[in-house]
Amino acid sequence: MAEEIIVQDEVDELDKLAYTRKRYLTPKEIAAYVLVNFGQKNLSQFVDAFKEFFMIQFLKLNTTAYANINLIASIYDAVDDTLSGLIIDRTRTRWGRIRPFFILPLPLWVVGGAMMFTAPDISAKQKVAWALVAILIYGLGMSYFGAWGLMIYNITPNTDERDNLITTTKFFELFGTWLPSLVPILVTLLPKLSSKITMKGIYSGFAYFMIALAASFAIFGFFNMRERVPLMSREEIKETSVLESIKNIFTNRPLFVVIIANFFNSFKSVGGSSEQYFWLNNTGSLMNQTICGLFTGIPNYIMVPLAAKMVKKFGARATSIIAGLFGFFAYMTLFFIGYHPFGQTFSDHYILNLIWVIFALTICGLPNKLLLVSGQIVTAEALDYMEWKHGLRNEALVTTVQNYFVKLATSVTGWLSGMVLTWINYVPLTDSLGNAIPQTDPNILNGIWTIFCVLPALARGLYGVAFIIYPIHGKLQQQMIVELAEKRANRLSEQNEKSQMIDNKND
Repeated sequence: MAEEIIVQDEVDELDKLAYTRKRYLTPKEIAAYVLVNFGQKNLSQFVDAFKEFFMIQFLKLNTTAYANINLIASIYDAVDDTLSGLIIDRTRTRWGRIRPFFILPLPLWVVGGAMMFTAPDISAKQKVAWALVAILIYGLGMSYFGAWGLMIYNITPNTDERDNLITTTKFFELFGTWLPSLVPILVTLLPKLSSKITMKGIYSGFAYFMIALAASFAIFGFFNMRERVPLMSREEIKETSVLESIKNIFTNRPLFVVIIANFFNSFKSVGGSSEQYFWLNNTGSLMNQTICGLFTGIPNYIMVPLAAKMVKKFGARATSIIAGLFGFFAYMTLFFIGYHPFGQTFSDHYILNLIWVIFALTICGLPNKLLLVSGQIVTAEALDYMEWKHGLRNEALVTTVQNYFVKLATSVTGWLSGMVLTWINYVPLTDSLGNAIPQTDPNILNGIWTIFCVLPALARGLYGVAFIIYPIHGKLQQQMIVELAEKRANRLSEQNEKSQMIDNKND
C-alpha cells in the first residue's frame, strides 16, 4: 500500500510538471503576438527617433520648452501609472484581464500620436499647449495599451515556449525596423523632386501610416490571443491588499535588479535622440542614416538566434552582463577615435569616414538584440520569482513600480534631450522652403558627437554591471521552476474543481 501511495504521488508530480511542459500556442496565435509587437515596437521606434526632431525643427518649439514639456509629461505619467497598474491587475472580464486593453485605449494614442506629428500654424504659446496635450494624450493611451506587453507572461505557462516566443518576436522585429529607416531617404529625395513636397509633410504622413498600422495589428491581436496562466480569483484579490502587493514587489530582489538595470539603460535614449542631429549636422545629410542602417542592421539577423543560444548556455543573467559591458567598451572606443579619422572634417574623405562610422556603429549595435531577448527573459523570471515566493502575479502593479523608475529616468532623459541641445547652443537652421540644413560650428558638432557616444556607453556599461547581483541562476533557478510548476498545477486543479461544482449545482 505504501509503495502504491509513493507511485501515485510520483504520477501526480509528473502530471503537475506536464502542465507547464505542454505546447499551447497555435501558429495563428504566434502570428498575432508577433504582429502586435511588430506594430507597437515600430511605432515606438518612430516616435522615439523623430518626435523631438519634428517638434523642434518643424513645430518650432523652443528647446527649453520641449525639455520642460517632457518633464511635466513624465510626472503625469508616473501618477497615471499607479492607477492603470491597479486597474489592469484587478480586471476580470470574459475576454481576460489583458486583452480588453488592446482596444480600449486605442482612440487616445491614435489621436495623441497624430497630434505629435502635426505642426499647425499657431502662436508660440499655442504650440507649447498643443505639444503638451499631444504628448499627454499619447502617453495616457500607451500606459493602458502597455498592458498588452503582459501577455507574454500569461499566454503560456510553458517557460520554454515563452522564451521561444520572445526570441521569435525579436527576430521578426528586424523585418520591420526598416520602416522608420525609410524616413531619412524620403525626406532627402522627395522634396528635390517637387517643391510641393516638404519634409514636414513627409514626417506627418509617415507618422499617420505607422499609427494606423499599429492600431490594425492591436485589433487583430485582440481577436486571436488567449490568456492561460491561472490568476488569483476576485475573492483572493480582495483578501490581498494593495499595500501587501507593493510590499512583496519591494522585497523581490531579482525585480529590483531588472528595474535598476533598465533605469541605467534608459539613458541611452538621450544619445538616440541626438541621432538625427548627428547625421544632418556632423555628416551633412540625413540620408547617411539610412545608408548606415542598411549595414548596421544585418548582424541583428544573426544576433537574435545567437541570443537564444547564449541564454540557453549561459543563462539570461550572464548574457545581460556580457552584452552590457561589450556595449560600453565599443561606444567609448568609437568616441575616442572620432567620426572623421580620415581628414580634418567628415567631408575631407567622405567615403572613408562614412565606412568607418558604419563599421563602428555596427560593432556598437551587436549587443542590442542580445539585451532585448535576455532583458525580457529576466523580467519574466523576476515575475515568476514573485509568484514562487508569494503566490501573486501582479504584473501590472509590478509594471507600475518599474514605470516609476522608468518615468524617473524618462523625466531626466527627456529633460536632458532638450537641455543638452541648449547647453551646446544648438540652433536649427532651415532654407527658404523650411527644409533642414546642417550646422557647421565645430563646438556644436563636437557637442553632438559627445552626446551621441558617451551617454549610450555609460548606459550599456551600468546595465551590465547591475546584473552581477541578479540571483536567479544555478540551483535557485532550478528549484524555482519545479516548485512553481506544482503551485500552478494546484491552483488550476482548484479552479477546475470549483467550476465542476458550479456546473453540478446548475444541473
